[in-house]
Amino acid sequence: MGLRVVPLSHRQVFHGSGAVAFSTKGEYGVRLMVQLGRHHGAGPASLAEIAAAEDLPRAYLEQLAFILRDAGLVASTRGARGGYELTRPPSAIPMGEVLRALEGPLAPMICATDLPGHDLLCDRTASCTVNFLWLRVRDAIAGALDTMTLADLVPPRNPTTLGLAPVLEGAVSHS
Repeated sequence: MGLRVVPLSHRQVFHGSGAVAFSTKGEYGVRLMVQLGRHHGAGPASLAEIAAAEDLPRAYLEQLAFILRDAGLVASTRGARGGYELTRPPSAIPMGEVLRALEGPLAPMICATDLPGHDLLCDRTASCTVNFLWLRVRDAIAGALDTMTLADLVPPRNPTTLGLAPVLEGAVSHS
């Protein structure tokens, strides 16, 4: 029995929801935070500008901004020059904190959340031998997210560019 090679044209396309996946709330919220990180130190950033730069619906970004504000990650300023800004430098914001604020507990299965009493959420936890796997997966994901900060996702800002567009010098080659 040999290895079966599936032609590229017959491979399944990944549509963003796998066994361990984040929702659009998590994805768009991280993109919002990255834009705010790029704008850090330049005053409040307009959600309308961020929505245009990221091609995301402004109304949805507003909902996410409220969640992030309630979590203490962003602050809002009203008025003509108002908007949102980070409450801490990007280097002081772990990505695990951002995703927990947006998505809730990080867990591949309900029995493996990091909330107190998680072992009471499933009737099988006391006799389940698979729970160990889910705990290892949870800890690996949490470890990766908790050791990465927003600064790791924000490229250094060009001093002459204060806009919200990404600065990715040399990242794309058109040769």
